[in-house]
Amino acid sequence: MKDDIIIRSEYSDKLMPFIGKQLIKVLTGQRRVGKSYILKQTMMHISQNDPSAHIVYINKENLAFDSIKTAGDLHDYVLTNTKEGVTNYIFVDEIQEIEQFEKAMRSLLLNPIYDLYCTGSNANMLSGELSTFLSGRYIEIPVYSLSFIEFLLFHQLENSGESLMIYLRYGGLPYLKHLELNDEIVFDYLKGVYNTVIYRDVIMRNEIRNTAFLENLVLFLADNIGQLFSAKRISDYLKSQKINIATSQIISYLAHLTNAFLIHKVGRFEIAGKKIFEIGDKFYFEDLGLRNAIYNFKLSDIGKLIENAVYNHLIFREYEVKVGQIGQYEIDFVGKRKGEVIYVQVCYLLHEQSTIDREFGNLEKINDNYPKMVVSMDEFAGNTRKGIQHFNLRDFLSSEI
Repeated sequence: MKDDIIIRSEYSDKLMPFIGKQLIKVLTGQRRVGKSYILKQTMMHISQNDPSAHIVYINKENLAFDSIKTAGDLHDYVLTNTKEGVTNYIFVDEIQEIEQFEKAMRSLLLNPIYDLYCTGSNANMLSGELSTFLSGRYIEIPVYSLSFIEFLLFHQLENSGESLMIYLRYGGLPYLKHLELNDEIVFDYLKGVYNTVIYRDVIMRNEIRNTAFLENLVLFLADNIGQLFSAKRISDYLKSQKINIATSQIISYLAHLTNAFLIHKVGRFEIAGKKIFEIGDKFYFEDLGLRNAIYNFKLSDIGKLIENAVYNHLIFREYEVKVGQIGQYEIDFVGKRKGEVIYVQVCYLLHEQSTIDREFGNLEKINDNYPKMVVSMDEFAGNTRKGIQHFNLRDFLSSEI
């Protein structure tokens, strides 16, 4: 490990209590968000606190481990490299590349000499056979691209409006700390990451043939951040552009993009009736930099980027997020965490009275006492209207909510 390694305490603090426990520790998230480094930080912590620890590290992105293709291969490799009389800490990076890996992990979990950790870049790894084989035997820790506060730490920047604009432009992939922050360098790197995610985690994994449509679908989502729409609406739009794609295929492609953690799907929630709507979702990007690299950063899109950044901060702070609906009025985000609820409206600026009345007015229609807030780029903040607080975006992204 390099001496200048930055510990991401939000994740290490969640992982540490489970070291040595008979559970499989699973880190999930998009490629390049830093899962491997969190694994390596955990290895470093174990080595420092358990001198007798025997660590086995398998990185499926490394050609040296290309021969480990199946559950049997993984099981045999671990047995061959097991050290008797000590705890063997097994770390597997990008485990979804190993066919039926869950069978090997279940078998190894039966032996208390093994402590198991893995990462995966596809949400499907926690569905189907994995949940069946390992029900109650694993914990999942989602890993996201850098939060705004982590971004400031990684790049040694002051918490300022200028730093916020850099964050909204380039996003939070950790490797950017090694690059000069200018468009040519950063967006070239980000386009490479995007191509890797699309090719390896979407096209290859799901054997997609209509790659041109897939790329156009991502661009459509990038242009429509925060817009409520259904697969049928996308299909109707494409038909107007003389592109005929079945609704079922659109649903399938959206699922593939979500499973690769490139985008997040957010459903709607009827606040008064506690009902989940079956149609009409919003989509947000895991990393703003990737979105801007493929769609081009424009100041006219600032409202979309602000809303995406607020959503990302809510899930980073472990909120379960829905789009709220109260009658005909929409609440941008309803966040639930540990039995508590918050309501968040997002806009660019509160310069006009009509905007103020809309953003605060929608929240005023909610008849409960949970916190309600409006987030914008306005520098004046901290004021309230009927108990509803106004946050500057930078302050909101710096908060623990």
